[in-house]
Amino acid sequence: MRFLSIQSHVAYGHVGNSAAVFPLQRIGHEVWPVLTVNFSNHTGYGEWGGPLIPADDVRAVVSGIEDRGVLPTVDGVLSGYLGGEEIVDVVVDAVGRVKAANAEATYTCDPVMGNATSGCFVAESIPPLIREKVLPHADIITPNQFELGYMTHTEPDTLESTLASADAARDLGPRTVLVTSVLRPDRQAQPDGGETIEMLVVDDAGAWIVATPRLPIKANGSGDVTSALFTAHYRETGSAATALERTASSVFDLLQATLDSGERELRLVQAQDAFAEPRMQFSARQVS
Repeated sequence: MRFLSIQSHVAYGHVGNSAAVFPLQRIGHEVWPVLTVNFSNHTGYGEWGGPLIPADDVRAVVSGIEDRGVLPTVDGVLSGYLGGEEIVDVVVDAVGRVKAANAEATYTCDPVMGNATSGCFVAESIPPLIREKVLPHADIITPNQFELGYMTHTEPDTLESTLASADAARDLGPRTVLVTSVLRPDRQAQPDGGETIEMLVVDDAGAWIVATPRLPIKANGSGDVTSALFTAHYRETGSAATALERTASSVFDLLQATLDSGERELRLVQAQDAFAEPRMQFSARQVS
């Protein structure tokens, strides 16, 4: 498959396209990265160098690809953090161009807005833009639980309320919702008493949830990897449950390798076998 990925880029570390491209390539897919920023490192360090790419320049790159006559071969468009209205317009326009060339192509939006710990960390203008201008064009979205609630003006916490919030998100346009981090008070503990964390996917065929151990790590870029891998597996298999299991297996092993290394940045290259040959150590359970 071929993916057009419109995301940020960093020279050091792995977020945005610097996180999404290699895993997709490692499992055999072609990726055309279109950069929205070219930073030295992600902004979580507090300091960085490098430019924001002007929206017109991002659009020009997409137009240059279109001029090669290859948009009919694109299977999916990916986007991550969207920094303002101009880049939102570029992404929506690119999605329209791709879908006009290939009606079977899909668009996956990772609606980056915040998390339960930090709250909403994007400008106030971004969530309404995503809700009103982006989601109607999306086929797949991959919010965390906080972002799911923020988009839908709901407060998902239990399984039932999270399912209801996912349905509310589906009413906005996307048919498939992958909730990348579900923390609910009644979730099952590990056999040794340790905490778990869950991922939930809902599509037209039903809903499935998978639990993994909750590792003591916050890794920038893990959501970008998750969104990319899930999209590829879902498009390849047509099964939300299988895509969920493969993605959970790969991302858990990536996070475990990163934790074991003592490094801050994802061990993306070192954990590449987890993408190519996921251990499938977690089973998805149908909940709807």
